[in-house]
Amino acid sequence: MSVLTNAAVRAAARPLGAREAAGLLLYRNYLAYRRGWYFFVTGFLEPVFYLFSIGVGVGGLVTGFELNGHAIPYADFVAPGMLAASAMNGAVMDSTFNFFFKLKYNKLFDQMLATPLTTMDVARGELSWSLVRGGIYSAAFLVVMLAMGLVSSWWAVLAVPAALLIALAFGGICMALTTWMRSWQDFEYVTLATLPMFLLSATFFPVTAFPAGVRWLVEITPLYRGVVLCRELTTGVLSWGSAFSVVYLVAMGLVGLAVVRRRLDKLLLT
Repeated sequence: MSVLTNAAVRAAARPLGAREAAGLLLYRNYLAYRRGWYFFVTGFLEPVFYLFSIGVGVGGLVTGFELNGHAIPYADFVAPGMLAASAMNGAVMDSTFNFFFKLKYNKLFDQMLATPLTTMDVARGELSWSLVRGGIYSAAFLVVMLAMGLVSSWWAVLAVPAALLIALAFGGICMALTTWMRSWQDFEYVTLATLPMFLLSATFFPVTAFPAGVRWLVEITPLYRGVVLCRELTTGVLSWGSAFSVVYLVAMGLVGLAVVRRRLDKLLLT
C-alpha cells in the first residue's frame, strides 16, 4: 500500500498522465483482489465445464461442422466459442456488478475524484482492469485448449489479444449501461442479454442454422464477432470476417468508454 500512497502523494502536485492514472487504478484493484483469487477461478471454470460437457461429450456424437469451406471436428468448433465467452465473462463481471458497487454503494469514484484523477481516468482504469480479468480468463482457457489438442494453427498466438478486444467491447458497453442501473434488481437485464448471446452466438452450432432475419441479428452481437475472430485464429481458417470483427470490437469499446466518461461527469460532477 505504501507504493500506492507514495505515488499518490507525488502526483498530488501535478496532473496525472493517462498511463500513470490507469496504472494507479490497476494497482488499486490488484490490492483489493489479491486475497480474492478464488473469484477469478470460479469465473474461469464455467466455460471449461461447458467445453468438457458439450465440446467433448456431445463431440462424440457430432462429427463436426464446416468453417469457410474447411471441415473441423466439433470440439475444435466449440472451444474457440468458449474462449470468447471466457473473455466476456471476465469483462462483464467487473464492468457491471463490481463497477455498480463502487459507483453507488461505497462511493469509491467520488473519493477518486477528490484527487487529481478525472472521470476519464476512472473510466480508463476500470476498463483496463476488465481487460486484465478477461485476458487472464482467456489465457488460462487457451492453455486448456492446447493441452487438449484443440489448437491447429500458429495464428492462435493472437487469440489472447483477440480476447482482449472482446473484453474491451464488453467492458466499455457494460460500464456505460451500468451507469443507468438503479438497483441490484436491474442486473437481471445483464443475464437476459448475456445468456442468449452465450447460447446462440455460434458457440455451439453454426449461425447458418438460423433463419435469415435471426441470423442477421446474431451477427451484429459482440460475442458473435468475438467467436468468429477466435475460431478463425485457432483453426487457421481466416477470412475478412476477422478483420471486420477487430474493427467492430474496438469501435464498441471506444464508444462505451466515451459514454462512461460523460455519464460519470453527469453523476459525479453535477
